[in-house]
Amino acid sequence: MTDYGHDLLFGTFVTPTGAQAVDLAVTADRAGLDLVTFQDHPYQPAFVDTWTLMAYVAAKTSRIRITGNVLNLPLRPPAVLARAAASLDVLSGGRIELGLGSGAFPDGVAAMGGRRLTPGQSIEALAEAIPIIRDLWDTTTRERVNHQGEYYKVVGAKRGPKPAHDIGIWIGAYKPKMLALTGRLGDGWLPSMDYLPKGADSLPEMNARIDEGALSAGRKPQDIRRLLNFMRLDGGPAQWAEQFADLALNHGISGFILGGDSHELAETLAEEVAPATRELVEKERGAASQR
Repeated sequence: MTDYGHDLLFGTFVTPTGAQAVDLAVTADRAGLDLVTFQDHPYQPAFVDTWTLMAYVAAKTSRIRITGNVLNLPLRPPAVLARAAASLDVLSGGRIELGLGSGAFPDGVAAMGGRRLTPGQSIEALAEAIPIIRDLWDTTTRERVNHQGEYYKVVGAKRGPKPAHDIGIWIGAYKPKMLALTGRLGDGWLPSMDYLPKGADSLPEMNARIDEGALSAGRKPQDIRRLLNFMRLDGGPAQWAEQFADLALNHGISGFILGGDSHELAETLAEEVAPATRELVEKERGAASQR
């Protein structure tokens, strides 16, 4: 049993197609979901810009948290991204999280004017970017931010604005080096079930790599939230709740994000699946505490 003890979050994984995506986010907010998340492929002309969409959705909703799933770091400079995220967090009343990816499509990145990096270089660039983002958010000192890296250079940048809450940096990771980086530098892990090499059977080994990365950096493994995207699910709401509860209790997953652009699915997730999953998990956690 690997239960990191986090509260459970439920959300949707939305294609950034414009007005339809906004409508679905409004439905998710009204239904009571915790998260609405958006793909980020800036090189895809069929999609609207994800950051612009997030800002518009923040203005159209009142309580739901919002994040990219995950944002394309090579096309979003970290210092600028830090200011944008903090600004939107302030304007939305503390509802922004920061899902980050190293950039999975180098051809698309290069087509949009970004630097073409190898997978190894992309990991190194992400490792440079995260401290820059955190430093820009840290307003406890007036010392200016300076980073002289291989991929990013920040010279004398002023800090701020301060986010309205502690924004989580959730990393999309699958390979060993990215998982270790997630443990060292991230606040959360945000992969997709469909891309795990052995499905749920991959989770023990991948969690262990994150845990090892956290311990190597003097961090607690339980401080890294584990979330999971689902593009499809078999069965019905009762079966989904059982599956999610098993993932929470035995693999430490505490964020469940369903893909698809269905308003009915979002409402079912909020009204049936989330309460049933929470009940199952709370019951087992209570029983475990008595053993």
